[in-house]
Amino acid sequence: MLMELTTTLHALKEWSVAINALESSQTIMLLRKGGIHEKNGRFQVAHKQVLLFPTYEHQQPFLLKSEYANLVCSVTPGWHPETIRIGSWAEITDILPINEESTVNALLPFHIWNEYFISDRLKWKPNQPLYILLLRTYKLSQVQEIPYLPQYGGCKSWIDLPQPIKIQGSTPVLSDSDYSKIVEEIQAMVDAPTPLS
Repeated sequence: MLMELTTTLHALKEWSVAINALESSQTIMLLRKGGIHEKNGRFQVAHKQVLLFPTYEHQQPFLLKSEYANLVCSVTPGWHPETIRIGSWAEITDILPINEESTVNALLPFHIWNEYFISDRLKWKPNQPLYILLLRTYKLSQVQEIPYLPQYGGCKSWIDLPQPIKIQGSTPVLSDSDYSKIVEEIQAMVDAPTPLS
């Protein structure tokens, strides 16, 4: 049950290209293994309801499917915009840990990354699962432009903004039924038994 928040200052950092895909209902899925500065070195979901905070510096076109790779503009290391566009927030409805490359590959139609990204993520910290996050995304009633602050930088997934942003009156990018249908399809693939080789 979604708690009726009116504002929030909690934010999840993600590649700008991924946030655009969430906002345009091209995906409901993010794949995470955690930033370098995660608590205890492991990915943890700090908040279930988060603003979507776009990042640019570490976007790698070669880790994306071709239709998304050409949407990435290369930036120099350390570059960031003077202001950050916050146009949406999301409810993280499901967190699915996965260790099997075959399972993640079966989910390729549901996200924006390519096979190389999946293989690379699974090999990094191989004893830790890859987390699939399913997000119900909502567009803010009014896009916010906030100043970039130095504390937003670094390899961390979660940040808090100095001032909360109003999320009341937001519009879901997918209907309840469409979102539920995609979640069910993904969960069925994750729960499917792994075939014996």
